[in-house]
Amino acid sequence: MADDGDGRLRTEESSDGGLGGGGAAAAAAAAVGGEMLLNVGLLALALLAAYRLYLRWGTRSGPGGAARQSQAAALPRMKRRDFSLEQLREFDGARNPRILLAVNGKVFDVTKGSKFYGPEGPYGIFAGRDASRGLATFCLDKDALRDEYDDLSDLNAVQMESVREWEMQFKEKYDYVGRLLKPGEEPSEYTDEEDTKDHTKQE
Repeated sequence: MADDGDGRLRTEESSDGGLGGGGAAAAAAAAVGGEMLLNVGLLALALLAAYRLYLRWGTRSGPGGAARQSQAAALPRMKRRDFSLEQLREFDGARNPRILLAVNGKVFDVTKGSKFYGPEGPYGIFAGRDASRGLATFCLDKDALRDEYDDLSDLNAVQMESVREWEMQFKEKYDYVGRLLKPGEEPSEYTDEEDTKDHTKQE
């Protein structure tokens, strides 16, 4: 370092080719440039991932999806009734435009959420099925589905709490239409008054 005459010190490049102040500044600038390049690269990857997700799910709600949405909106409100697993499977959005699913023994009409629960939606695997296990374990494949009644007895306390939270979310957003029947259980007889009272409560 040398005094430049006005009391300030300046750093000189060392005689052996090492970096003084100017070289250090250049190195710092290169590091900042490299970090900026990395950030730009990460941003580009994030945008590409978002675009691919849009292509995968967003375009699926195009003309066909819009037609399904309007068809779903035209459906009358479903009267209260209980369902066996076999009866529930009819309402998968493919065989029937109405989409139902069960959570914790309760059946919900999720037709208005067909872009999520319809045949091509990200949660379409749960349409017409008991979604409890899949929601509790965050599993979106066929391993989360049972062909027989699932009493969820092997789930741990945290998973059961998750099932109850999902049930509350569905109650707030979708119409509750009845119970999922256990094997041998008889369906309830609902009066028009009970049906109307519950639908009014949910609005």
